[in-house]
Amino acid sequence: MKFTSTDRYVATEDLTVAVNASVTLERPLLVKGEPGTGKTELARQVAESLGLPIVEWHVKSTTKAAQGLYEYDAVSRLRDSQLGDARVHDVANYIRKGKLWQAFEAPGKVVLLIDEIDKADIEFPNDLLQELDRMEFHVYETGETISATHRPVIIITSNNEKELPDAFLRRCFFHYIRFPEAETLARIVEVHFPGIKQALLAAALTQFYEIRETPGLKKKPSTSEVLDWLKLILAEDLSPADLKRDPHSLLPQLHGALLKNEQDVQLFERLAFMARKQR
Repeated sequence: MKFTSTDRYVATEDLTVAVNASVTLERPLLVKGEPGTGKTELARQVAESLGLPIVEWHVKSTTKAAQGLYEYDAVSRLRDSQLGDARVHDVANYIRKGKLWQAFEAPGKVVLLIDEIDKADIEFPNDLLQELDRMEFHVYETGETISATHRPVIIITSNNEKELPDAFLRRCFFHYIRFPEAETLARIVEVHFPGIKQALLAAALTQFYEIRETPGLKKKPSTSEVLDWLKLILAEDLSPADLKRDPHSLLPQLHGALLKNEQDVQLFERLAFMARKQR
């Protein structure tokens, strides 16, 4: 099985190498990068490229590692026992399978996405070490051991919000998705907007990179945000000339798609004010 770019996803050579190395080593692929650089979508496109189903586990700040294995619903069992329900005699009726269990018992190989692992508690990665290493876990309530029928392709994403434990990192193959260069970003845009006029694309990307490289910017616009911006530009049928920034504010046209906080909007307004004073 070899991963390559798909019709809807442009993968750089180093990203392709990282995915295929992870598959060969049978180790989780830990993918980091700025929000909006396509980390979550990568897992879906790996599944499509390899012809595999995908199991997605989206981690939240309240998520516990055990939820990925299973959850025992003791409250429902107590209620059913009070009602005299015969189901209470089989504890398996109150076991809810988690995403790892679903991936382990799948009839064939699957891609397992553990999305935004850094959102959870710092102990979350450590609590999954043995399960991801041995590809099995024990269900204490039933006494059974769940082992992976087929070792899944595991892709773990992180926005780098907190450091991950060394013991966890040691078990992963790591790749950082760098923000794409202009040539790669142009290819990504053309995948989403085939036939876009080259003059418009060049003008938009030139302005986009100028905005990203502005000193003092709190949040740099991402790949997903430039795609939203271009979608609006095409919907409004703007020309390269229409994209010229207002000299009084230096804000780009439809700037709400690119700038997501008031500090960055005010930054461009201050830069424009300073430029006018120096004239």
